[in-house]
Amino acid sequence: MGGLFDELHKCRMNPMNAHPDRTSLRLETGVGVTLLGTAINALLVALKVVVGLVTGSIALIADGIHSASDIATDLAVISGIRLAARPPDSSHPYGHGRYETFAAGGVAIGLICVGLLIAWRAGSELYAHVISLPGPWVLVVATASIISKEWIYRRTLCVAQRLNSAALHANAWHHRSDALSSVAVLFGGIGGLIGWGHADQIAGIVVGAMVIAAGAKTVWGVLHELLEGSLSAAEIGAIKEAVEKVDEVHSFHQLRARSVGREMFVDLHVLVDPHLSLLAAHDISMKVEEEVRSACTRPVNVTVHVEPDTPELALHNKA
Repeated sequence: MGGLFDELHKCRMNPMNAHPDRTSLRLETGVGVTLLGTAINALLVALKVVVGLVTGSIALIADGIHSASDIATDLAVISGIRLAARPPDSSHPYGHGRYETFAAGGVAIGLICVGLLIAWRAGSELYAHVISLPGPWVLVVATASIISKEWIYRRTLCVAQRLNSAALHANAWHHRSDALSSVAVLFGGIGGLIGWGHADQIAGIVVGAMVIAAGAKTVWGVLHELLEGSLSAAEIGAIKEAVEKVDEVHSFHQLRARSVGREMFVDLHVLVDPHLSLLAAHDISMKVEEEVRSACTRPVNVTVHVEPDTPELALHNKA
């Protein structure tokens, strides 16, 4: 998934305890870049369809329909982000982050469908020996589409990595799939100018396969989260190193960590001096929480269970 579920990013405070303005800023940043993509998609749809109709380029018209599908996924992502931003309540004590995860899954399925459509159309035309010889205006529109969609892809991906948003990451790849489909149109135009009428079909098959692969990887990441999969090895390693920094902790066990949307939920048991007071033991648990938060890649909720390090409990503590 382009590293979304594995890359380490700069840690920010737990949003459950964060200032509301920061939460609003995170929400507006995610929605803002998506609305920017929607505006670009709307312009490209009009441009591709009009030029396609004028020049008779079926490939460019199909590419315009692909851009129109991006608008639908943009709306799905915005809905997922806004629903996921709801604060925890009695019916969802862990928050609503999975709404954004489901949005990512929907966009990923859309990616796979688009990839299949591109590859099927290209393969069918190649099998039927369809000759595509579009004019030079198709090259201009395809180039403009590639540049604009690659730019919005990179901008969306940057925001997705900063916010650790699976939905934005999937939508970024939807933008890139549109750029890649325009690459096929561009190859078709170039091939037409030099007299080779099958260039866009061959490029379309390759592009379709790339889009399907990107969608499949995103679906895999979404399923991993929904099936309560653990965090990445790098994130687990960072958590372990953070706990080991607390000198008062003799050892720890039963470390569990999972994702809920953009957030991480971590719980673990730590062993401390059995002669400590309850207040001192609580202070140690707070130190562990702070160390884990400072080391984590994204907003994190930490639950620490304190146990006395005694011989009588040795077997239990190793469980």
